[in-house]
Amino acid sequence: MSCCKGPGYASPLDAFKNGPREEILYVICVQPDVTKQDYLATVDVDPESPTYCQVIHRTYTGNVDDELHHSGWNVCSSCYDDPTLKRDLLILPSLTSCNVYAVDVGTNPRKPTLHKVIDGKEMRSFNCTFPHTTHCLATGEIMISTMGDKDENGKGDFVLIDSKTLRVTGTWTRGKKFAKFGYDFWYQPYHDVMVSTEWGTPKYFKSGFHPNDVANPDRYGTSLNVYKWSTRELQQVIDLGKEGVAPLEIRFLHDPKSAQGFVGCAVEANIYRFYKSDDGTWKAHKVIDVPAKKVYKDGVESELNGLMSDILLSLDDKYLYFSCWLHGDVFQYDISDPEHPKLTGQVNFGGQLQNGYRLVAGGELKDTPKPLLVKGKPLYGAPQMLQLSLDGKRLYVSTSLFSPWDKQFYPQMVEKGGWIVKIDVNTIDGGIKLDPDFLIDFGKEPDGPTLPHEMRYPGGDCSSDIWLAKD
Repeated sequence: MSCCKGPGYASPLDAFKNGPREEILYVICVQPDVTKQDYLATVDVDPESPTYCQVIHRTYTGNVDDELHHSGWNVCSSCYDDPTLKRDLLILPSLTSCNVYAVDVGTNPRKPTLHKVIDGKEMRSFNCTFPHTTHCLATGEIMISTMGDKDENGKGDFVLIDSKTLRVTGTWTRGKKFAKFGYDFWYQPYHDVMVSTEWGTPKYFKSGFHPNDVANPDRYGTSLNVYKWSTRELQQVIDLGKEGVAPLEIRFLHDPKSAQGFVGCAVEANIYRFYKSDDGTWKAHKVIDVPAKKVYKDGVESELNGLMSDILLSLDDKYLYFSCWLHGDVFQYDISDPEHPKLTGQVNFGGQLQNGYRLVAGGELKDTPKPLLVKGKPLYGAPQMLQLSLDGKRLYVSTSLFSPWDKQFYPQMVEKGGWIVKIDVNTIDGGIKLDPDFLIDFGKEPDGPTLPHEMRYPGGDCSSDIWLAKD
C-alpha cells in the first residue's frame, strides 16, 4: 500500500500482484447456544508462526442471540484516492438482534477490540431488520443490505451508517419502487448501476429450510433487482424463474468498467451470468447447472439439490469458485470466456451423503462415505463460505451457513464444532487440491463448539473490496 494514498489498493490487479500474503484471518463465529455470545475469532494463518492454524484472539459482542453473519469495512478500495481515510474498523451486522458491531482492527490487528455497538433499535426505526451485506461507499459511508421489515416480512432495502459517527442515518433507496426481498448487492458506478439479490421472508427461513416454502413467491425470491446508482431508484427486476430460486451471492467482475458478473442461485444450484445489453437494459442467463443427485435413505429414493451457498471471483477475473453445501463440493471454473465457464477443479467433502444417504449411480446404491479426515479429525459438515488469497493461490473454506439450518442439516457439525480448511490453487492451468496439513478446529473453543462463517483479511479481499474506474 502507498503511504500517500487511501485505504486498499489502486486496482484489482494491484491487489492481485502486489498485495501481501495473508497472515491472519478474521472469522465470524456463531454460538449454536443462543444464551452465549457470538464473537470474531482472529486466526493465525502464517506458516512461519508458532501459532499457525490456531485461534489467537476472540472479540466477543457482549450480547446474546445475535447471529453474526457477514462483515465488511468502514472504508475500502473504493476510497483509495482519499488519504484521510483509514480501513481500521470491521463492521459486523447481526441477523437476529439487528445490532451492528464496529470492531477496531487497526490499533492491534492481532487483538481486535469492540469499538462501538449500534443498537438494533436504530435500524428498526427505519423499518429494516435482518442486515446482511456490508459495503463501504466512495463517500465514506457504510451501506448494509437488509432482508426484512420491522415485523420480519420480506423487504429489500439498505441502511446507511455515517462512518465517522457510526450512527444509522437512514435508508438508501429512493422512489416508489422497492425490492420484494433482499440479500446481497454490488455496485458499479461506471455503468451507473447497483444490482441486489434475494433470499426470502426472514420470519419463515429463520426457523429452518421448509421445502414447501420454495415455490411460494411470498416466501422465497427469484429476482435480481437493478438500481440506477446515481438516483438510487429501482429500475428493473429480472425474474430468474424456478431455476433461480434464492439468488444469493452476487459478484461483478472486479474490473470496474465491466458490465457483467455472476450470481449463485442456492436452491437449484445454478450460476447465472448477468450483463448489460446493447439497449442499456440488464439481462441474465444460466451458464452453470449443478444437477441434483439421486439418493436413497430409509427406503425412499429422492433427489438432493446442491444448495449453492457462496461464490467468489479471483481478482484477475480468471476463476470463479463456488460451494454446494448439501452435496459437499467446492468447484473452480475458468471464466476467461464469461459466457462459457469451463470446469477446471473440484474437491468433495461428502456433504449430506455422510448423513446416512446412499448415492444412486448407474442403477446401483453406493455405500455411505465416511467423513473426510484432515490431521486425524473427521470433518462433519460441508464447505460453505469461501475466501481467496489476494494472489489467488489459497482458498479458505468454512462450514456454517446459518445456525438454524446448520442444526437441521448437519447436527454432528453443530455438536462437534465447525472447521476451516485450505485448498491450494493452480492459478496457471487451473485445478484445486485440499491441503492435508491445514485445519482450524472450532470444536474445542472456550465456550463450547462454535460455527465459523465469513472470513476476512485485515487489508481487504476479493469479496469485500469494490474499485472505481479512473476515467
